[in-house]
This record gives sequence, C-alpha cells and structure tokens, in this order.
Amino acid sequence: MILVTGANGLSGSELVRRLSARGVPVRALVRSAVKAQGISSLPKVEIVEGDMARPETLESPFRFSRMHGEIERRLEDSGMAFTHLRAGEFMHAYFRQVPSIVAKGALFLPMEDAKIASIDIGDIADVAAAILTSAGHEGKTYPLTGPEALSMAEVAEKLSAAIGKRVQYVNISPEDAKRAQLAAGVPPFLADALGELFAERRKGKESQVSAVIPTVFGRRATSFDEFARRHAAVFRGEQPAPKI
Repeated sequence: MILVTGANGLSGSELVRRLSARGVPVRALVRSAVKAQGISSLPKVEIVEGDMARPETLESPFRFSRMHGEIERRLEDSGMAFTHLRAGEFMHAYFRQVPSIVAKGALFLPMEDAKIASIDIGDIADVAAAILTSAGHEGKTYPLTGPEALSMAEVAEKLSAAIGKRVQYVNISPEDAKRAQLAAGVPPFLADALGELFAERRKGKESQVSAVIPTVFGRRATSFDEFARRHAAVFRGEQPAPKI
C-alpha cells in the first residue's frame, strides 16, 4: 500500500492514476472526499480524508474500515479472481429504528446534519449477480450507493410520507447513543465500533453518491422513497422487520 498525499492535486492525482493502472494499491489522502470523484472509482484506490496541517485528522482508519481492508487484501493475495463491492449504509439498517418510530414517532441517531447515501441490499445483490455471470469485472473495485444522499431529517420526511404518520428526527449525542446501545445489550466493543462509524458519517464520509450502478451496470438504483413504500407495513409496526 502506497500513501499519496495531496492526491487531489495536479501531480498527486496523476500519480494515483498511474499507480492504479499498474495494479498498485493506493491510499489517497485528500482534504475533501467529495472533491475526489475523479480518482475515487479507480481500481485499488482507497480515499482517506485528512489535512497535513491538522495532525488530529491523520489518525488510523476506524475498525470497520480496517477489517474490510484486511479482508480485501487477503482476497487480493489469494490468487483468486476478485471484485470488491464497497457498499456503505444499508437502507435496511433503519429497521432498527422501528420500535422508536412506532412508540415515539421518532428516529434517535447521532448524525447531526450529515447526509448519507444509503443503498437497498437488493441492488447490491443485483450487482453481484451481474458480476458473477459476466466477464470484465475481475480486479475491480466498485463503490455502491443509492441515487441520493439524505440527511436524517429527510429520511424522517420520507418515512412519514410512506407510513402516513409523522416521524421526526431527533439528533442525540454520541454518549447518549452509546448508553442506549449498552442498555439494549449491545457488547461494549461493538458500541465503541458503532461510535467510530457514526463519527465518520458525521464527517460526510458516506455522503458521496456513486454512479457505478447506472453507468457500469445500466440500471437505476433504488431510491429511499421506493424502499420506504415497499416496507411501509414494517415501519408502521404491522409486520415484523426482516433480519439484518
């Protein structure tokens, strides 16, 4: 793994492209992931945000990212053909909010005003099926998202429209979120990992919308409106939520 600093710059971005073309794993350090769209979809390129003038932004990736990175490296070193699918938040993760939606008409999440481009897991399965039944995807990395990035207030609005009941978003502190998780029986190590995950999301790390599904696979990604309407009975508490 080679670290390229200033990867959004003229020379840095050209270096990233050349290393990617040679199949060399690259960690591209940029001050804004949103502005790194020109290099973020390149094979073997991992985008990380940080500012050389602010040492506190240069910490190691959080544990879920490290785990996924290790899995990818093991696959690459195995000698097998591989394709990495990098999906962010699943829309189905909002099933965890059903009890609070039914009881209190609210989403309680430590997301502030950050946006996130969540994806329907059906779209991930469709992409995987296409890759497994066609050629030309070997050695590639595909970031996968839904068609839009939404704030939690917007998610609440869409859920409200789908179920015919007002749902509000209540921003809570990371400390309150952890206390609620521990009270619900979440193991401490997982609660810590979730805290790291939401901290990344508050920075906008999962707000970038990927064009891979429509441009590479020629299909439209499922919108959150469609997802919410399809599962309206679950969000109203009328049907049990599928396991996630």
